[in-house]
Amino acid sequence: MEIKNTVALVTGANGGIGKHYIEALRAMGASRIYAGARNPDTLADLAAIDPQQIIPISLDITDEQSVRAAAVECKDVTLLINNAGIGLLKGFISVADLSSARAEMEVNYFGTLSMCRAFAPILKANGGGAIVNMLSILGRINFPMNASYCASKAAGFIMTQGIRAELAAQNTLVIGVMPGTVDTAVSQDFPPPKVAPEVVAQEALQAVIDQVEDVYPGEQAKEMAAQLLKDPKALEKAMAMMLPH
Repeated sequence: MEIKNTVALVTGANGGIGKHYIEALRAMGASRIYAGARNPDTLADLAAIDPQQIIPISLDITDEQSVRAAAVECKDVTLLINNAGIGLLKGFISVADLSSARAEMEVNYFGTLSMCRAFAPILKANGGGAIVNMLSILGRINFPMNASYCASKAAGFIMTQGIRAELAAQNTLVIGVMPGTVDTAVSQDFPPPKVAPEVVAQEALQAVIDQVEDVYPGEQAKEMAAQLLKDPKALEKAMAMMLPH
């Protein structure tokens, strides 16, 4: 699948990685880019770059009605990029209640699943296309400082595999993107190494072109993926030292 002339929809387009997806899509020749955000006014500067190419839409992926409205508006989509996500830096036992865990699951798992369900028939009608799910290497190993986020991304990882299986017959490529720490405002207090958000977007879109189903942008993610194959228990023990406050 080529990015040139594709019609893309990017959720969480006003976030730290979202705008880089839009910039990369423009550079690679996408014909139209729907930029989704809960408040489309936050996308005004982005849309002003090229109002004919970048189209802001109101989209809350945790709201079924909002997702359905987006599917009605964006029937020409051939590339769905599920970028919207949240991480609240909470543990499992140390928190006062489960509100953070539920919020992360609503966005990172159920919201992404709702988008896949709504756009699967659209992609089928348009020849198959592709879905890119923004996951995390932390969906494959727990980081206790951000434990419930990891659980939501683990759910997203398994969901991505299942959707890939179900949509194979309609020729829809389903990609899981699993970076390590991405250099955005959210991770400003995290130690290096960090991967630049533009690198994440570029590697994910290259995976669409190359039909690579699992992509690990950045040095940290690639090293951790290798450790998971070599000695997963050692990696678990190393991560277990970083406990929530």
